Amino acid sequence: MMDHESLRHLADSWGLLLLVLAFATIVALTFRKGARAHHEDARMIPFREDDGPGPERGAR
Repeated sequence: MMDHESLRHLADSWGLLLLVLAFATIVALTFRKGARAHHEDARMIPFREDDGPGPERGAR
């Protein structure tokens, strides 16, 4: 069984590496070449027509 000090050393080294790799992956996916269409679609979500209640339908 691992003691507290061993777990802390593992988290300090490999945990940092894992978080840096996750951050780099997220940034790479955000700025990849084919992502523009997806971002444009996501940007327009609030402006899509929906059937939910709104100010013109008596919502308060």
